[in-house]
Amino acid sequence: MDEDRMAGAGANLAAPGEAGLKGIHHSAFRCRDAEETRAFYEDILGLPLAAALAFEEEPGSGKPHPYVHIFFALPDGNFIAFFDAPDSATERHFRPAHGFDRHIAFEAGSEAELMAWKAKLDAAGVPCFGPIDHHFVRSIYMWDPNGLQVEITARVREHDAILAKEAANARAVLAEWTERTAGRKAALKAPAASAAA
Repeated sequence: MDEDRMAGAGANLAAPGEAGLKGIHHSAFRCRDAEETRAFYEDILGLPLAAALAFEEEPGSGKPHPYVHIFFALPDGNFIAFFDAPDSATERHFRPAHGFDRHIAFEAGSEAELMAWKAKLDAAGVPCFGPIDHHFVRSIYMWDPNGLQVEITARVREHDAILAKEAANARAVLAEWTERTAGRKAALKAPAASAAA
């Protein structure tokens, strides 16, 4: 997105009292096998299977593309969802991804609950590392059967105060970072721009 488009994007945000985004309904990923995925998210992480929707056609295009779309319910009313579409899947889709590229973070109720999760995962034979101290949260990490990094995090006692302080500096930090990395990012954007031409 170029600077002009980014500047215009802010003007489209809903004003207080107007209809705006209310939250995340679901985050969706590809899975290698729906039942294997269900066993991890429902049996190990305790998220109930909320829906399994089977279709024969790709949405929008109508092209033949059999798949099942599964949803797991979170206590806050949101969902994590997966597509099992074996006809278009390759092993590349399921290589463990770096956490910077793709991960999902679930929240535990306390640091004690976080450590209880670590003990449960260790007992279940799920490789898990951490806790890692991120200053405002502490987290443990694992990979699901599809190569998706899964984080369980717990807020530290000072979480809200830390983020309030960070919010006050966020735009300045982002501006400095944007200026500092502009040259490197221009090189990354160049191939995308030439491919679109």
